[in-house]
Amino acid sequence: MTEKRILVIKLGALGDIVLACGPFQAIRRHHAEAKITLLTTPPFVDFLEPSGWFDEITTDTRPPLWRARQWIDLRKRLRAGEFDRVYDLQTSDRSGWYYRLMGPGRRPEWSGIAPGCSHPHANPDRDDMHTIERQREQLAMAGIENVPDTDLSWVAADIARFGLPDRYALLVPGGAPHRPAKRWPAENYAVIAKKLMDQGITPVLLGGPAERRAADTILGACPGARDLTGQTNLADLAVLGRGAAAALGNDTGPMHMIAASSCPSLVLFSADSNHAITAPRGPAVDILYRDELADLPIEKVDAALTIR
Repeated sequence: MTEKRILVIKLGALGDIVLACGPFQAIRRHHAEAKITLLTTPPFVDFLEPSGWFDEITTDTRPPLWRARQWIDLRKRLRAGEFDRVYDLQTSDRSGWYYRLMGPGRRPEWSGIAPGCSHPHANPDRDDMHTIERQREQLAMAGIENVPDTDLSWVAADIARFGLPDRYALLVPGGAPHRPAKRWPAENYAVIAKKLMDQGITPVLLGGPAERRAADTILGACPGARDLTGQTNLADLAVLGRGAAAALGNDTGPMHMIAASSCPSLVLFSADSNHAITAPRGPAVDILYRDELADLPIEKVDAALTIR
């Protein structure tokens, strides 16, 4: 019997990758004997390679339409894969174009929303569903049932290099630089950091280079906090989440990773995003919402923060 070839498309961003881990696992289980290839973007390759869900991971640089040579190269790679079925978990206009690139001639079976595909997610309300429920329904329509929750137990990282104390909490004060409305003021995080210190819990600051100013604001008010800004990779986030007493952060990718690692997580949402559709999932996730995050009182956040 010829080995089946499966392609899974999930390009990002980080939160979407975390929410797709249950579907990744379900696809691997359903196609246990197949060769499964993941098409994703470069930031997620090192993180997903140890999962065991994929036999091969290939990357997509998401070229603009005017980069004809890159589109031609992508088309060659897609057609050369000779895939029997594609699970398009990105379900974007871009990934819909990839269905077109598979032609002319024989196209693989395709689970997604591309016009004319063999296994469409035919629910007109799909855009109003949380990502988890939307992907579960999409896969059910393609014959895959029982999609599990995200399981990151396979993720490994050496966080001993950070020298953290036994009791620490994670603070994620940043977010996408082009969406400042998704950020609770750094000065408010500083107050929470000091309250944690008073309880014998060390605040640990997480983020990338864009969070440098927010981290400095918090450290200025709470010098006992630990600053890991710019020092962690994706696997570190998951393992740090396993050991943390609590986590507080904005609607941003790292909070998805931390929440999925079973850490009690409080995530702050503004009107700039819809938590009913995009909120992190995990066994201990709480959401606080204000149209304007600057209007969210420190006292309300402090009272809602669960510490284990």
